[in-house]
Amino acid sequence: MNYFAALVLAGVTTTDWAVLGACLALAAATLIFIFYIQPDASDLAPHRTKLDQLLERRDSIYDNQRDLRFEFRSGKYSEADFEGMKVSLENEAALVLAEIDQVTESQVRRPRGPRPASAVRGPQ
Repeated sequence: MNYFAALVLAGVTTTDWAVLGACLALAAATLIFIFYIQPDASDLAPHRTKLDQLLERRDSIYDNQRDLRFEFRSGKYSEADFEGMKVSLENEAALVLAEIDQVTESQVRRPRGPRPASAVRGPQ
């Protein structure tokens, strides 16, 4: 009696073989994915800086202000609603701009050394 016939008599059906084959195929695909697929260059790119995030937020606020003016002119908002939302967006923009100033100032700030001789002397 051959091996397959012995397994069939032992209770192993073709459905069991299909499940076993599917499990082996899944295991092989997993190993190939883990060890042979290389990450994309974009996966290795550095994350956005705080300044990038702030600049994006500033641009978003400016877009919202532009949209608000358009919607007010088209009659969607009353003047009171428009003024309230406009002041809110202006305050938010001011906070973001102040934060941008803080971030850029801390990046630009360097210790000052002695001034060059040409800068110490005035015009001759």
